[in-house]
Amino acid sequence: MISDGMAEVLHRLHLDGPGDPAPAWARVLGAEGVALTLLVGGARTPEPMWCHPELSVRFEELQFTLGEGPGPDTIRTCSAVLEPVLSCVRRDRWPALLPAAAKLGVNGVCCFPFGLGVPPAGALTVLCDGQRRMDTRRYVAASALAAALTGAFLDGDLRRHGAGLAVGVPEPPSGLHRAAVHQATGIISVQLGVPLQEAHLRLRAHAYGSERPLGEVAEDVVARRLRFRDDFDDDVSGPHMPDGGKR
Repeated sequence: MISDGMAEVLHRLHLDGPGDPAPAWARVLGAEGVALTLLVGGARTPEPMWCHPELSVRFEELQFTLGEGPGPDTIRTCSAVLEPVLSCVRRDRWPALLPAAAKLGVNGVCCFPFGLGVPPAGALTVLCDGQRRMDTRRYVAASALAAALTGAFLDGDLRRHGAGLAVGVPEPPSGLHRAAVHQATGIISVQLGVPLQEAHLRLRAHAYGSERPLGEVAEDVVARRLRFRDDFDDDVSGPHMPDGGKR
């Protein structure tokens, strides 16, 4: 049985209501944060569409930078991943994410896939406060929301448009720059003369090593503030670039 609040949330999914629905989702679920991520483009890149609050934005970027966590696992397995207390998770499951999430202040995460098929259309991520378990009521409510998102996606309420953003929904949070990641990967591939996959790994490694979001590093590459060289540990930036920032 879902609450009246969740019933209203589900009803509004099929309406063209203004604003960001994530705050209402978080409030009804009793969550620290909520994020809805769609897989867009031919590369099926995870693109956050709605996130609330800023902590959810930063956690989604962290998962994207590291390429591991409950979100990527949910997309890969097309099944829910429930870890409401991250401190109880084995360290070898997400070795890079767990300490970074703790530093960020994320205590627990539960992810639910939505859409039909493998991979799913996207994932609903719910941040837990570390004290309250994902009890039956919250699990049913989150599952109902994910199912309703599937219906909205199939009915065209989350229609794809252009680069993969949904028609009629807000732009992704400004802290996320997924398009720039693709551009930066191509630039690094040319700079190093390596395949795109290796160039992307180099970009991720640099972001992880410098403890910066992947999107920020990508923006620097695209803006020619950061250039990768063959000596991997000796990337240079700004006015010290050998070509003065031009290519």
